[in-house]
Amino acid sequence: MSLTITDIRAWEILDSRGNPTVAAQVMLSDGSTGQAQVPSGASTGRHEAVELRDGDPHYYAGKGVQRAVANVEGVLAHELRGHTATELPAVDRRMLALDGTPSKSRLGANALLGVSCALARALAASARRPLWQILREQFRDTGNGAVLPVPMVNILSGGLHAGSNIEFQDFLVIPRGFAKLAEALEAVVSVHRAARELLVANGYKLTGVADEGGWGPNLETNEQCAEILTQAIARAGFKPRIDMSIAIDVAASHFLEDGRYRLARENRVLDSQGMIELLAEWCSRYSIVSIEDGLAEDDWQGWKKLTATLGTSVQLIGDDLFATNPERLRRGIREGAANAVLVKMNQIGTLTGTFEVMNLARNAGYRLIVSARSGETEDSFLADLAVAAAADQIKIGSITRSERLAKYNRLLELEQIFGLSLPTF
Repeated sequence: MSLTITDIRAWEILDSRGNPTVAAQVMLSDGSTGQAQVPSGASTGRHEAVELRDGDPHYYAGKGVQRAVANVEGVLAHELRGHTATELPAVDRRMLALDGTPSKSRLGANALLGVSCALARALAASARRPLWQILREQFRDTGNGAVLPVPMVNILSGGLHAGSNIEFQDFLVIPRGFAKLAEALEAVVSVHRAARELLVANGYKLTGVADEGGWGPNLETNEQCAEILTQAIARAGFKPRIDMSIAIDVAASHFLEDGRYRLARENRVLDSQGMIELLAEWCSRYSIVSIEDGLAEDDWQGWKKLTATLGTSVQLIGDDLFATNPERLRRGIREGAANAVLVKMNQIGTLTGTFEVMNLARNAGYRLIVSARSGETEDSFLADLAVAAAADQIKIGSITRSERLAKYNRLLELEQIFGLSLPTF
């Protein structure tokens, strides 16, 4: 007897920023069930799939997701009951057809993704196998072995994640040369603590912990973050670039005004070439090996110049640029824009779309970074996704707050139970 979907449920929960998001549950004909909780973003690009919100100003300031929940329990549940469950891509295609819009705006990407992920969990429960194995079998287009992703960990934050205290959004570290994930995370925790010690010792006011768990210092310039992070690496007993390197999430789209990049904190305005020169100078002075969204999401000519300038020595990640969208990634590959892609499930709205982008990136030689959002839950799905995809890196956030630690702790579990290795970055 074939395995079928017998029911689908959904309800409204809160994410790590206190905003509503969707939780979904899928039930199968053999009694297996699976649940998933959908992340949501603050630093969102214009080209992302639509996260359906209610818009009622008297209910969660318009951020409620009751319409998305209703779409799961209404249209999706009605149409998918009795549908064969064993082929996830077929179920995703059916949901996309029911939505019928390129942006998933009718039913909501948050509704579709909740069902897609919950079904994957239900299949894993039915097979009594780990989620990452089910995902790899359903979606991977190569048979490479499973490995752990290298963590890219948030230490200092600005931009929309920390009240725009500075313009650049995140300053992160990437551990290098560690044999085990457990050892790499222990080193990162040391750097995180050293960064706080330096901020306090130098009298910098902490505006609080940012959305993704990093420190939110009130600094005079963006470059001070690179300086402090370099000092923190050394203070923790590590060598910059050898043991620990720096990554930056510029999120440049969010301070683009009239075609120019406005660094209000520093009272200066740069064009694309000026931003490229600034980033190139920083790379020569600090152990920066990765830059995300160094230019705005539609600055294609600037991205081509940035890639020509730094692409042979620095990982250049497109987040807002690609929005986990296969068509935008194909354009980037054609035009030589960026050399890595950030993957966020809710930017595209289904697991099938997510893996289409990841397989496309891998086949084009682009590095693959699986990422959480600023609005997260305790769901650890992302960890299994990264392992299933053999992602080069994973960007979860900092090493504080339970919604972040749920993913790190799941990776530690996978390392221990399955003996998965940590590749060298």
